[in-house]
Amino acid sequence: MSLDGKLATIENDSRISGEDDLKRVHKIRKSVDGIMVGIGTVLKDDPRLTVHKINAKKEDNPIRIVVDSNLRIPLNARVLNDDATTIIATTENMGENKNINEKIRELAKKNIIIIKTGIDKVDLVKLMELLYKKGIKNILLEGGGTLNWGMFENNLVDEVRVYIAPKIFGGKGAPTFVDGDGFKTVDECIKLALKNCYKLDDGIVIEYTVKK
Repeated sequence: MSLDGKLATIENDSRISGEDDLKRVHKIRKSVDGIMVGIGTVLKDDPRLTVHKINAKKEDNPIRIVVDSNLRIPLNARVLNDDATTIIATTENMGENKNINEKIRELAKKNIIIIKTGIDKVDLVKLMELLYKKGIKNILLEGGGTLNWGMFENNLVDEVRVYIAPKIFGGKGAPTFVDGDGFKTVDECIKLALKNCYKLDDGIVIEYTVKK
């Protein structure tokens, strides 16, 4: 993120990380069971969510998890390719999409796994339980800000590792590291314990554990 906590500019320019930081993230991807993002990240960035900035084989790719309450994911999204298994976490209602059944059939043809949990909004606590039962025991959460908030709000984050670039983006509407409703008081907020920090590229990486 930028020094003022933004994930992108007001026009969604998210060029924050340098080459070494991108490699750092891909090393983490290679080490985890799953990588999770919200549908907003997929719609804005169309990521592959694979390991490709470092030496890796196809089997090194983690399982990709997309939290998508209304099943808005485009059928041509790169995260649906066959580079790795993809799970879409959605809801019982799945919004007002009239062609939802056809979309589900098309996703099935791509061997996409669909998990329904929650009525109108994905139940993240239940989702973590279901993923754990599938053997997905450590997950790299790559945002965006709305999903980050949901995970923090439900006390589902154990560790935070963030690269801070020496840049100021500004912009009231620019996405931040954690968006959502926010905590009302300092007493309610997430408390962190510093684990490590170091310089990387032209910025710094700060690592915390979450106090439970």
